[in-house]
Amino acid sequence: MGLLEGKKLLVTGVLMDSSIAFHAARVAQEEGAEVVLSSFGRQMKLTQAIAKRLPKTPPVIELDVTSTEDLAALPERVREHVDSLDGVLHSIGFAPQSAMGGNFLNTEWEDVATALQISAFSYKSLAVAALPLLKEGGAVVGLTLDARIAWPTYDWMGVAKAALESTSRYVARDLGPKGIRSNIVAAGPLRTTAAKAIPSFEAFDELFQNRAPLGWDVRNAEPTAKACVALLSDWFPATTGTIVYVDGGFQAMAGNV
Repeated sequence: MGLLEGKKLLVTGVLMDSSIAFHAARVAQEEGAEVVLSSFGRQMKLTQAIAKRLPKTPPVIELDVTSTEDLAALPERVREHVDSLDGVLHSIGFAPQSAMGGNFLNTEWEDVATALQISAFSYKSLAVAALPLLKEGGAVVGLTLDARIAWPTYDWMGVAKAALESTSRYVARDLGPKGIRSNIVAAGPLRTTAAKAIPSFEAFDELFQNRAPLGWDVRNAEPTAKACVALLSDWFPATTGTIVYVDGGFQAMAGNV
């Protein structure tokens, strides 16, 4: 019997088979879960194509987390495929190029606002939209790059991730009485679609290779995916509002980068 046997999950952010979300969906299916993916706009066809590489091709529903119409329609769209949800994986983040790359002091508010809305506020938006579907004992899980550190070139995306981490704690506070958990997985840097948008990504790779006691493989998303699946399972029934680090131990050795 798998860790997620009989569970029903909504997974956002599957764009490529290198995506953390793709591997989380794969591991979840291997552990017995029924998975629904979300995508939107021009990315929809890409997600539908990549979904076919999963062990079982899941349905893909339309969801733009900045659209009030899409968020309101989420329960109806999910119910076309499953009657309820046991968990939601938030794998959503974006910042304009002007908000990264060493331009921190010059970034305009409009671009900062975009990064905060899509990368942090959307976590609350998604949790609230999914709430009518979530069973007691359910979970919402998000993804971050340890936002306690001012990473080279990460700039306002780092601030947005800090906001995401804080948002998760407030979601944990407000949904806890309903029996819903909220946690974040802080992954080391991985060569995903999102990573391609980070200027000088190689600097992250070098830092982790030098300081992570267990080592770190930027091509291997499976450890992060397994942590997401564990938090979406029943094996952490009393864990909420926290961050689980999946970074080879880097966070314990980082000091001031």
